[in-house]
Amino acid sequence: MEVAGRATTDATMQRTRQSALRFIITIGIVSLFADMTYEGARSITGPYLGFLGASATVVGIVSGLGELFGYGIRLVSGWLGDRTQRYWAITISGYVLNLLAVPMLALAGSWESAATLIVLERMGRAIRSPARDAMLSHAASHTGLGWGFGLHEAMDQTGAILGPLLVSATLYMQYGYQWAFALLIIPALISLAMVLTARLQFPRPRDFDLTPPGLHTSGFRQAYWLYMGAVALIGAGYADFALIAYHFGHAAVVSAPLIPILYAVAMASDAIASLILGYLFDRRGMVVVAVSTAIAAVASPLVFLGGGIAAVVGMILWGIGMGAQESIMRAVVAGMTAKDQRGTAFGVLNAVFGLAWFAGSVLLGVVYDWSVTAVVALSVALQALALPLLAVIVKRPSA
Repeated sequence: MEVAGRATTDATMQRTRQSALRFIITIGIVSLFADMTYEGARSITGPYLGFLGASATVVGIVSGLGELFGYGIRLVSGWLGDRTQRYWAITISGYVLNLLAVPMLALAGSWESAATLIVLERMGRAIRSPARDAMLSHAASHTGLGWGFGLHEAMDQTGAILGPLLVSATLYMQYGYQWAFALLIIPALISLAMVLTARLQFPRPRDFDLTPPGLHTSGFRQAYWLYMGAVALIGAGYADFALIAYHFGHAAVVSAPLIPILYAVAMASDAIASLILGYLFDRRGMVVVAVSTAIAAVASPLVFLGGGIAAVVGMILWGIGMGAQESIMRAVVAGMTAKDQRGTAFGVLNAVFGLAWFAGSVLLGVVYDWSVTAVVALSVALQALALPLLAVIVKRPSA
């Protein structure tokens, strides 16, 4: 009887694990088409704002403001998700705003209206991210947090490759920016259909979680806030692609149709890196975060000071940094917090990162108008300052 009971339990666990994996893949498909939409747009928002008459300072402010509003809202939406347990409602409403703002850019007649839509798109992404990440963390407890978030990020970035390629092809055929944005309504509608399907198939992702109900996280408090300090420095020093793309166009590093191609290269690097980093994180822990941060810091001198070949290498390294931010940085937070606090924890993570990214984006944009070399020095220095904080966490037994 004991053997039969154990076999039944094992079979049930196997079915649950398979269902959890299907949930991760389904949400990955949602993210694939969502990223195809907004990352396709993001690959040209810098040049598009320039085309509409914006300066580098304006580009830096717009991209930073979008992140400021976006990541600040995540603090509220994450808390609201934990408070109400309405993770699906929050996720779906965020996707609607996030995705439908993109094709509306085709109708923008000035940089001011384009900037408004860019900020709205970021706000929509902010509303849904903490709730979606909390649901993913429950399912990822069956696959390993690093691997689960890494698999989702790899699928996510597949769309981030396809979107810029679609935009690049549209520009290459000389249809212009407006047509490029208008075509992105197709993946936007597919993503919205898929997220509604996921809601029907997996109404309670929380039930996947393997975390013991009595888990206490008070011992992680100091490490968590040290980690937030490191995240803030990384965010402040990480150059937004809008500024990088502006530089590529302004300095004629590459031609306009090739800028989205370079973004696609970065997204491919992101997808591959997220899987590798996720696998390594489940085995080596926080040291993988520190190493990926050091690698990504090298991107700035390559993209801002080099020519075409250096730009390609720089975007590969920039993509590795993005892969780390979107996979293992989230996995760290999931591992530090109880399952009923993760929406809030992800919201705090994103708010801290967003505030730092806003300040950094504005500062880097202003400094760019003065000196490109100073942009590189500032970017590298801020990211390097995060390494000692990560090293302290690595030395802790809990890491």
